[in-house]
Amino acid sequence: MPRPAHIAMVGTPMVGHVLPSLEIIRELVTRGHRVTYANADPVAELITPTGAELVAITSTLPVADDWPQDPIASASLFLGEAMAVLPQLHAAYDEDPADLYLYDVAAYAGRALADAQGRGLVQLSAAHVAWEGAQEEVGAAFAQLPGGPAYRERFAAWLTRGGAATGNVEEFTGRPRRTLAMIPRAMQPHADRVDTEAVTFVGPCFGAGQEQDGWVRPAAAKKVLLVSLAGSEYHGPQEIYHQCVAAFADLPGWHVVLQTVRGSQLAERLPRNFEVQPWAPPLAMLEQADVWVTHTGMGSSSQGLHAGVPMIAVPHGADQCFHADRLVELGVARRIDTADVTAAALRTALMELIGDPQVAARSAWLWSEVRAEGGTCRAADLIEDQLAEERVG
Repeated sequence: MPRPAHIAMVGTPMVGHVLPSLEIIRELVTRGHRVTYANADPVAELITPTGAELVAITSTLPVADDWPQDPIASASLFLGEAMAVLPQLHAAYDEDPADLYLYDVAAYAGRALADAQGRGLVQLSAAHVAWEGAQEEVGAAFAQLPGGPAYRERFAAWLTRGGAATGNVEEFTGRPRRTLAMIPRAMQPHADRVDTEAVTFVGPCFGAGQEQDGWVRPAAAKKVLLVSLAGSEYHGPQEIYHQCVAAFADLPGWHVVLQTVRGSQLAERLPRNFEVQPWAPPLAMLEQADVWVTHTGMGSSSQGLHAGVPMIAVPHGADQCFHADRLVELGVARRIDTADVTAAALRTALMELIGDPQVAARSAWLWSEVRAEGGTCRAADLIEDQLAEERVG
């Protein structure tokens, strides 16, 4: 193990971007490193329990409900955030530089700071990573959108002013020097075209005990169905829960856990084989469930594969639809679009999943593949390896 070092994480104040890497931060602190975490106050309560030192920054990003739908406008918000945050990072770290910088995929200022200081860096990505040809396939289409060329020029000018190692926007955003992908490789598009010299898939990163603590499967339950359409930033249409009640009421041998932030609205009319739980990361329940009704966000999809649980996918939004289709392609899910959710459709999907032996076989195989990626401990090991390389260099 390398001697203790100062490792700095630069993040963005979005819960869905903070949660996936928290256990890596906690593990690095446990290993004796001094870890600082630059982020805004709204997510401080998530960060401080890891033992990392919060470096408070002022963010320009809007709250979740205020995000624009236009992709150029949305991308411009992240660029504006980088422009506002980079001077704050220099003020915090120029006199106290880190030995190694970690940065969220959306925290452009983190990479710019490391480049300007000549320090090593590792990107932590809880989303799809770029593959060979992605810039030509995706970036070119983005550049053709109204406002695309102006956005790119503005970005390139900021890179030059900020001391980044490259003024090429595509290289800066799409080709990190080192990336730890906190998603299963199975969820990555064109995984065979990802640069494995730069990218390592470590899978979802959980902490010791997270999968065991909390909920306990009822002893009398022959099968457990988890209905959890909530996530860190999405809570699901209420009507879907009503359809689940109609679909799975008194299903012989099945115990249904309905996890929702709005569970109190359903509690008085639930069938006897149902229980309501408040929303929290459902790891303990997943480890003991047989099927999961989920919205298939990236975090949820990864957790389902990690637990080896077949899924009824009820996606909301383009990204979730993409993940749902991938899970179907992997042979571990059935997809029902939100507009098509009925009690009959839900019950049919459940029967198809449990009646197909190939679903169980594929779920078990993917379970072993995801577990082999290493998760939190492997991620921390690789960060320490990178730290050792930087010190030698």
